[in-house]
Amino acid sequence: MTHEGLDAAAKSANREANHLRALFIHHGLLPYQDPYLARFETWIDDKLRHLPEEVAKPVAQFATWHHLRRIRSITTPEKSAQAPVHSAKQEITETVQFLDWLWETHQRTAANCTQQDIETWLATGSTTRKAIRTFIVFIKNTGTNHRVDMGHYTAKTRPAITQDQRVAWLRELLTGTSESLPYRVAGILLLLYAQPLVRVAKLRTDAIETNESTGNMRITFGPHPVPISEPFADLLREHLKGDCGINGVSGSTRQAVCLAGMSWICR
Repeated sequence: MTHEGLDAAAKSANREANHLRALFIHHGLLPYQDPYLARFETWIDDKLRHLPEEVAKPVAQFATWHHLRRIRSITTPEKSAQAPVHSAKQEITETVQFLDWLWETHQRTAANCTQQDIETWLATGSTTRKAIRTFIVFIKNTGTNHRVDMGHYTAKTRPAITQDQRVAWLRELLTGTSESLPYRVAGILLLLYAQPLVRVAKLRTDAIETNESTGNMRITFGPHPVPISEPFADLLREHLKGDCGINGVSGSTRQAVCLAGMSWICR
């Protein structure tokens, strides 16, 4: 019994073959083989099977000589191939889509594609298309195409507010009167507790608890409640005395009402 024999059997009885493989490896009857790596090899064959030769050939070289060789070299019984296989699948999938578009649209291949082809592909789709960079580096380093290049992708980020800006906005929300009370509560939850607006919008009134003897308040965002300090606690008490920004809501129904009044009913 060999891994190759089990691979052949897996085509008609995958679960049974993998079960036998695991047993044989466990008892030392077969050498160790990472299951993610084994399934990756099958995945590559399936991916290439129905592609035109102009697309399949460079993808096969890329998958074999770059990804498979690298993953085999770093995989051990203590280090699973799961993460690198996942990344490799993403890069191969994007590469297939790029080369398929290149052939269908321009009748060009990896060997004669142009820099403009790459720029057009990247500019007319989602950011996941940037995963072809490893393939572009591969065809350049292997001499398949010296005329193309692709730099590292840097994700666009929005600048964070400074501490002075945060304090100034908190002061305005705590003491100002230019905004509605629900708006002020939602803004303070965002700035003081770093809660995303999506979570703030779904936060219920029963997330607030008040100690009857001390009057101290706590709020629960996760597994453990956190204290609410003054003067926000006073503002929150005022908010809870009303209808949380939703007219006509009071009594027991308020327990199902979103705290900041940013959504009608918490689901």
